[in-house]
This record gives sequence, structure tokens and C-alpha cells, in this order.
Amino acid sequence: MEFKTGIKTKICGVNSAESLEAAISGGAAAVGFVFFLASPRYVNIEAASALVAKVPKNVLRVGLTVNMEDRDLTEIVDNLALDMLQLHGDESPKRTLEIKELSGLPIIKAVKIASPGDIGKAVPYIGLVEQILFDSMPPKDMKRALPGGNAVSFDWNWLGDQNLAYPWMLSGGLNAKNVATAIKKTGASFIDVSSGVEDRPGFKDPVMIKEFLDVVGKIEK
Repeated sequence: MEFKTGIKTKICGVNSAESLEAAISGGAAAVGFVFFLASPRYVNIEAASALVAKVPKNVLRVGLTVNMEDRDLTEIVDNLALDMLQLHGDESPKRTLEIKELSGLPIIKAVKIASPGDIGKAVPYIGLVEQILFDSMPPKDMKRALPGGNAVSFDWNWLGDQNLAYPWMLSGGLNAKNVATAIKKTGASFIDVSSGVEDRPGFKDPVMIKEFLDVVGKIEK
């Protein structure tokens, strides 16, 4: 999967026509639809179908799943014109390959980190997936923590000196106020944001989406 040059942004957890329009008009490279029932950003297949149909061909349509069974994966892939799947659970490399073969789609694999050593968790997935997404591991004492979208950041300096030789994305606690710093410290060229453009959990704010995309659009790599 090829992307345009420059810093790209994925707006994840899109679940309304208004937030989708803001993402598209603001220049997002990708939009994500969450198929994890416990998430406040969850969309069912019927609602997702209406949204996916409005996404232009130059914007990637990504379906986010968490430890999903084959039957449910097949239902999503068969009914939606998705470009990629994002695996945000505990999917092993073996399971990741099974999902890739079952779906026939490129894969983004989330790797959750709480220390510099956790970056190495990405290694077994290299060559299996098209993108690694580094997200924050939620604190152990965090109540009702989700697999992602917890508005929690990790120390961006951990990625700053890595010189990673594979495609990767940065996520975790990003918003319009800190994204420029995050990009400067990590060297990220692909950004994923969800809670950072919400006025409350699960409710994307079109104004916040525009502000975030405007900030990223002005950053020079």
C-alpha cells in the first residue's frame, strides 16, 4: 500500500457523517472504523457501510478489530469495501497471518508500549504486516481501559533514536497541542488520532478534527 509523501494522518473511530466529512475535507490520509463492541466509537456494519460509501478513493478505509473471530471478520470484509485492517488486540504473528490470508487485506498491527524495550515487540510482525502502529499501554490501575483510544501517551523519546527500518505509525494521547512535539521527537511520518479530536469519549468534534489536521499540515519534515 503506497501513501502520499509528507506527514499523513489517520482519524480513527469515525462514527458520524459530520466527523467523516471533517476528516476528508481536512486532508486525512486514512479514516478508521471501530468494530470493537466495548468501544464508545463502535459502529455496526450497517452504519459503517453508509460511511464507507462516502470515502473517496484517495483516502484509506481502515477497519479496526480486536481479537476478532473468523466469522465476524468475514462478515465485515464481505460487506464493506475496506482497504486495510487494523489489529488492535493481542493477535500473535501466527494469528495475524491467518487474518491477512482470510481477509486478503493489508494489515496494520498495533504494538502497545510501556517501556523502551516494548518497541522490540514489533519485530515478529515485520514482513507480515504493512504498518506497525505504536500505541501506549494503558496504566495497570486505569479503570475501564480500552485496547486503544485511552488518551494516554508514552515517552516519545523512546522512538527518537530508533531509526526503524519498517513502516510505522504513532498513536497514543495525541492532540492538536502536542502533535508537533510528538513528530519532532519521534520522526513519525504517519499519525493516528482518536480521543484527541473528541469533545467526549466516542464523539468526534469536527472543529477539533480540522484543528488537528491543520496543525499536522503545517509541520515540515
